[in-house]
Amino acid sequence: MKKKYSAHMAALYGMMIALAFVLSFIETLIPISLGIPGVKLGLANLVTLAGLFTVGISGTVVISLLRIILAGLTFGNMFSMLYSLGGWALSMLLMVIARKKNWFGISGISILGGVGHNIGQICVAALVVQQAGVFFYLPFLLLAGTGAGLVIGILGSTIIQRIRSFIEKL
Repeated sequence: MKKKYSAHMAALYGMMIALAFVLSFIETLIPISLGIPGVKLGLANLVTLAGLFTVGISGTVVISLLRIILAGLTFGNMFSMLYSLGGWALSMLLMVIARKKNWFGISGISILGGVGHNIGQICVAALVVQQAGVFFYLPFLLLAGTGAGLVIGILGSTIIQRIRSFIEKL
């Protein structure tokens, strides 16, 4: 019985990594220009959010980290991967703490993740360019992160409700 469960979980993780990777690719095709460099909706974070509420923290960390590395190697460069990893680290830390402490619901955790991602990225940018001037973008990025986090949170809530029963059957 344990082998069957392990196989189901391995398949589920593989599907979640593939879905996050495909959503990352789709996002590269969507031109969002708000006059602020690097603003994206964060479609792949749907998988991260769903993972936090369905498969748990450790599995979600592995899934989202692998997605960032694969997408960075495929669609980006070392700098884009560095920015993504910086944003991911703070975002994931904040979302995990909020999830464990039950501070917020799904949308609140998503917004926290979006804002954390932008703060992490701007901190990495400040280290890379060695200029504090990049923090000028922070209020705009926080607004964008809040909006994107809300959209992803609303979509994620619907997805989580629909897939939770399937995952519990594994």
